Amino acid sequence: MGIYLDNAATSFPKPKEVATAVYDFMVNNGTSSGRGSYKKAMQSDYIVYECRKLIGKLFNFDNPKKVIFTSNVTDSLNIAMRGILKENDHVITSSLEHNAVWRCLKTLERDINIKIDTVECSKDGITNQQDIKKYIKKDTALIVFTQASNVLGTIQPIREIGAIAREHNIPFLVDSAQSAGAMKIDVKEDNIDILAFTGHKSLLGPMGTGGLIINTDIDIKPLKAGGTGGDSAYEYQPDYYPNHLETGTSNVSGIAGLREAIKFLNKEGIENIHNKQKMNKKRENNVKNNKSITLFSLSYTLLFILQAGRLHPDKSSSRDPVYPAPDIHLSDASDQAGLGGVRRKRHSYPVLLRKSRHRLPEVLRTYHR
Repeated sequence: MGIYLDNAATSFPKPKEVATAVYDFMVNNGTSSGRGSYKKAMQSDYIVYECRKLIGKLFNFDNPKKVIFTSNVTDSLNIAMRGILKENDHVITSSLEHNAVWRCLKTLERDINIKIDTVECSKDGITNQQDIKKYIKKDTALIVFTQASNVLGTIQPIREIGAIAREHNIPFLVDSAQSAGAMKIDVKEDNIDILAFTGHKSLLGPMGTGGLIINTDIDIKPLKAGGTGGDSAYEYQPDYYPNHLETGTSNVSGIAGLREAIKFLNKEGIENIHNKQKMNKKRENNVKNNKSITLFSLSYTLLFILQAGRLHPDKSSSRDPVYPAPDIHLSDASDQAGLGGVRRKRHSYPVLLRKSRHRLPEVLRTYHR
């Protein structure tokens, strides 16, 4: 294919080392981790353990046992929120959350009567961290924020929000789906208690990989219970990590690929990759000079948003207020600007959709290596 710009959904192409590692494991090993003491099973154990260490190092976290593997960031967020929030608890979140957060919270609101406060962002898509303070209550059990939206691209002041959470002794959960691998994240300096990440986006790993970094002693109840490869006579899920939140056969082939992806990122350097993601001046001017495209956001963001034609207030449907009907197709306009590979999509950001009077623009994300 030509230029690929859909990295907000999943990154492509992956480093060759990633595909090679997945293939090599499936062809030459194929064993389960934590289930045997023979040579190949021990090799599987090492692959998983080394990947935990590499991920910890990437995010400045030094306890590999509390690097938890999941199938994706949605899985990670559900494990964290459902494991922390109890009946009648209060949670604070942003107006920019993905459905991975929002649907889970709304389901918990319906099922166990949690209370949700949503902090509005500015017209520029940035949350003022001081606004969070007015929502804090005695029963606030969690603050959960996305670090970067794949709709607006704006980066939220995570470090400052985390400092407020620490000041009030409230666990702070960060959704790093769009930021992990694309910008520096330091769980210690950024005051992050729980970091949810996915492997297949800017971490450049395979689909079906993700995880949690548990930088806190708070009790997180397991979402699932089952086999862990050890303590089989014990009838309940173990209370030690990583087995406390991991159960069943691990995706070792995916983790093998993720391990090589993290090595690639460490070699390239996150800051270097972040700088490469910025549009070069020529393409920026092409976009700015194209009258059929309105540039909403570029500087200091991971993404930029292009709207083909005008923004239309929608009166056609009360059930679906964001039905797309731009004057021209963005894919055509972007081709004129020297950008290709645009995917038109609905975005999983219900709060943002519900509060918007206009049809949301289509979104591009460039990723250069």
